[in-house]
Amino acid sequence: MLHMPHQPLQVAAVPPQRAPAREDQAGPWHSEAVCRRDEAGLFFAPSKEPTAARLSREEAAKQVCARCPVMVECREHALIQPEPYGVWGGLTAAERRVVLARRRRREMELKASAPTGRIAAAG
Repeated sequence: MLHMPHQPLQVAAVPPQRAPAREDQAGPWHSEAVCRRDEAGLFFAPSKEPTAARLSREEAAKQVCARCPVMVECREHALIQPEPYGVWGGLTAAERRVVLARRRRREMELKASAPTGRIAAAG
């Protein structure tokens, strides 16, 4: 298929090393994902995508995620992996970085405020 020079080819930037998790590794959640029936290009950015197009595409992907029965499981997968690209569980990569930073900060605060667990020996 030939493309005219004034029509740039839109190719999804899906990293090859990030294949979907197998059922025995991540559980059956991904088999129920609504996005399995949608175009991967909706969830992953084409190269050199203009900002307005990216925001529109991400919003459309988030709408698919909003109706997905396994959105929470997908989001947790993307946070635990961590997935560096695409919309997963209704969050973009940038939004996931914010969530992870907040979680790390909260964990550090909890560790700092937790008692050390040592009991002074009576002596």
